[in-house]
Amino acid sequence: MARPSFYEMLQRLWNPPVQTHAAETVEAFGWLVLLEGIVVVLLPGSMLVLLGGEPATAQAANLFRLVGVLVSGIGVLYVVGGRLNAHSFVFASLLDRPLVPPLMAVFWYLDVVPGGLALAFAFQDLASFVWTWRAWHIQGADAA
Repeated sequence: MARPSFYEMLQRLWNPPVQTHAAETVEAFGWLVLLEGIVVVLLPGSMLVLLGGEPATAQAANLFRLVGVLVSGIGVLYVVGGRLNAHSFVFASLLDRPLVPPLMAVFWYLDVVPGGLALAFAFQDLASFVWTWRAWHIQGADAA
């Protein structure tokens, strides 16, 4: 089977194929992460304070803004992977997301991130993991 062209992939992205429920959960998670990244880019100082951090200096706000760009990029990857029904991406997300809560606990314990930020990331990734895993499991049970 020939690899689709870039244009064909954009067409698939615009008019996605039928998605599995697991892929839909990954896409939804991606939209959430993308939105969070955009908010951080637009309001870095406010987001730092809201999440329990100190008021930001100009340099800290700009560094946090950079984090927002990276988070947005991750969101785009999840949206595209889910929208294109990429089973391997859905599977990879099931390996990645359960690692976030223990990492956030360690980062909070070491005082690397504020508690609010650690809790927000831990809850979001754990809840979305459970949602996708359940959809993946039900989908597998239906196929059997």
